[in-house]
Amino acid sequence: MFYGAMKLSVGSSLKLVFRPWVEGLENIPESGPAILASNHLSFSDSFFLPAVLDRKVTFIAKAEYFTSPGVKGRLTAAFFKGVGQLPVDRSGVRGAGEAAIQSGMEVLERGELFGIYPEGTRSPDGRLYRGKPGGLPRLALRSGAPVIPVAMIDTEKIQPPGQVVPKLMRPGIRIGKPLDFSRYQGMDADRFIQRSVTDEVMYEIMRLSGQEYVDIYATAAKRRIADADKAEKAEKAEREQAEKAGKQGKGGRPGSTRGDDHRRAA
Repeated sequence: MFYGAMKLSVGSSLKLVFRPWVEGLENIPESGPAILASNHLSFSDSFFLPAVLDRKVTFIAKAEYFTSPGVKGRLTAAFFKGVGQLPVDRSGVRGAGEAAIQSGMEVLERGELFGIYPEGTRSPDGRLYRGKPGGLPRLALRSGAPVIPVAMIDTEKIQPPGQVVPKLMRPGIRIGKPLDFSRYQGMDADRFIQRSVTDEVMYEIMRLSGQEYVDIYATAAKRRIADADKAEKAEKAEREQAEKAGKQGKGGRPGSTRGDDHRRAA
């Protein structure tokens, strides 16, 4: 009931203001469980996709969104619950993975849609990164649910980092045909099968989105970018310090001219 109210208010507002275009809606089954595996460009991905679907889709979100104190914290928790997101405690990588899988299985066992981002985090630069072979293949093989590849397009351009006011533009959503992995049923613990399933899904997402593919994890790319930014800032600080020292050296002997004049007068 709450989801329906939030979808009517938030979803309708998003469609009215941003007018997202959609291709492949016919690939979403009218009933039964399915996994929507999407690229991840923006925080808003988890809102635009549900907004254009008739069926409820559930994503997972970090537990901090649901446990923050105060009025703002309670409103945030209510909002995320209302738009169909489940809290997952991400303290401890292994524990977080198991919690996410369990949450996903509960959604799929109810015959509903479960949304997942195989990259594990938002893309730092708009490119598509290597999928993590954990939650997605294990969910698909344990549940037997089809995997539907989804491509979010241009959502990162609506509100880039540091921009407060969203840009009014039309994002896109392209939904691919369901992928059947029943041939691997019962092999969800095999890491080679996990990688094979993940790579097949990521290939379809790449084909749908047209993104450049980078064969490293997005988390590693973010670390590289952060390290590069840190090194650049340190280099800039050193240059500024050297320039400052140079200026002080040039004019750093006050009174020397007067001393020379005094010696010449003597």
